[in-house]
Amino acid sequence: MGTPAAVTRRRLPGLAGSVVAVAILGLAIGAVTSLAAMLFVDVVALLNHELFISAAARQTLHSPILLVLVTILVPAVGGLAVGTLHQLIPERRAHAPADIVRAVQGFQGRIPTRSGLLSTATSVISLGAGASTGQYGPLAHLGATLGSAIAQIDERRRWMGNVGIGCGVASAIATAFNAPLAGIVFAHEVILRHYSMRAFAPITVAAAIGYVIVNAGFERAPLFQIDTLSAARPVEFAAFALIGVAGALIAAAYMRAMQLSTRLAHTSPIAPYARPMLAGALLGVAAIWIPEVLGIGGETVRAVLSGEVIPGDRLVLLLVAKILATALCIGFGFAGGVFAPALFIGALFGAFAAVGAEWVLGELRAELVVYATCGMVAVVSAVIGGPLTSILIVFELTRNYELATAAMVSVVFSNLVSYRIFGRSFFDVQLRDRGFDVSLGRDKVILEDRRVEDYLSRRYTVLSPRTPFPEVKRRLLAAPAGEGHVVDRRGRYAGTVTLAALLARESGPGRAGGSASELVDAGTPRLYAGTSLWTAMEGVSDFGGNAVPVLAGEGDERMLGVISVSALARAYADTLDEVRRDEHAAN
Repeated sequence: MGTPAAVTRRRLPGLAGSVVAVAILGLAIGAVTSLAAMLFVDVVALLNHELFISAAARQTLHSPILLVLVTILVPAVGGLAVGTLHQLIPERRAHAPADIVRAVQGFQGRIPTRSGLLSTATSVISLGAGASTGQYGPLAHLGATLGSAIAQIDERRRWMGNVGIGCGVASAIATAFNAPLAGIVFAHEVILRHYSMRAFAPITVAAAIGYVIVNAGFERAPLFQIDTLSAARPVEFAAFALIGVAGALIAAAYMRAMQLSTRLAHTSPIAPYARPMLAGALLGVAAIWIPEVLGIGGETVRAVLSGEVIPGDRLVLLLVAKILATALCIGFGFAGGVFAPALFIGALFGAFAAVGAEWVLGELRAELVVYATCGMVAVVSAVIGGPLTSILIVFELTRNYELATAAMVSVVFSNLVSYRIFGRSFFDVQLRDRGFDVSLGRDKVILEDRRVEDYLSRRYTVLSPRTPFPEVKRRLLAAPAGEGHVVDRRGRYAGTVTLAALLARESGPGRAGGSASELVDAGTPRLYAGTSLWTAMEGVSDFGGNAVPVLAGEGDERMLGVISVSALARAYADTLDEVRRDEHAAN
């Protein structure tokens, strides 16, 4: 076996190689994602200018008729292009952060590169044409796609896929917000949902290199910047808590509106490819009177966070209009995220709360920006399910401990309320609506992904309906657990026969002769090849037998094999072990 020193020397080269590998992984993904994220933002900004979506570009159109035509036609034509491109994606929609969570929590560790790049293209078109969606979700998905692709270089280490995705997401968020700590925490808090050293190290490297590139290499300013502010008074912290509660209600309304719009679109007779075009045309009509609903709304958010005073009635109008516009765009098929609209909605809500606080506190009220920031993070944290990320974004952008503390109070109360009335995040509810509930843990998601057909056995005792009792008895005595399955000449399952039922028949009154069809237990559960392991375990929880027949599918009663109860239990134990090793391994 060798001495402990010798064993240590043998392990050191492998350990050094592993450390270097994860460092290079984080470095490569962080650099590539940061450059791609900046290109994404630049292309969207260029399209906004060239297509007269930005306020500055719109001011150059001096003809009112031309302005109206451009305002309606650009989002409509952009919507048609997006709807057409979506037909090239298997799901007929753009992929989003919910798909990242699904891939990671389901232990797939892989984002389809083609679908990811097509989703990025449709997001660029959507945002460039003025859709009321966000850019941070698409940026995160772009980072996940690139990270997944780079991590596949070493397919021997399955865990590297999830780590690569986390690296890409962290770098994208760090680049977009100029906030590396927020990028690191977002990747762990919202995407991975666990901490392990082998994930934390490369993700930290990826976020750091993204931050270095965006600052040292290109000197990019963040989306918005909050100047240093004076500390809030103690009495105002009660107001910040109320902002958190109200912000949760607004976030829930925003997310419910998107859900309802999605259901309305799916039940409408409009062809899927044409739905974004309709949404774009309606958005353009609304933008004639309320141009702020176009795009991500960064100009409005920056104005509010710079302290610009907007009348209360205008704040309410913009807030409601943005909720409806984003719900329309997301529900009817435009690509894009929900983060940036949540920033817009939250900042306006916080500014409106500042108006109310001035009525109550008068000159004791803190600056408007404090309230706008608290409202912003209250709504955003509830939507993305990232309270720590939201707080860190505020802290990194302001370096103001007092403001971060005020925001923290709003975030805490917002998440407590939103979790109860809606769920952990919009992404989780999206997945739940698609049949994948991540609220009960990764093991459930993984078991829902795996199918019974991958675990079935073809070693089982087959009986014909006409097999006589003596032959049935002989075969059942030799069969595992004394079970046999009756299958007709076409291979269709007719039922299960047990040795106990046969012996009871022999010892009972009447003749002992007969055939296997007379012993069939009609109450034996049956599973289908496409049934998930989770559903299978629930279906056989009260089953007292040994093996459950597996059929081809509903309406197709051909018997493919059996799956034993012990195999289901073993699959569950193996899944728990996979999750435990992934979440706690340090190498």
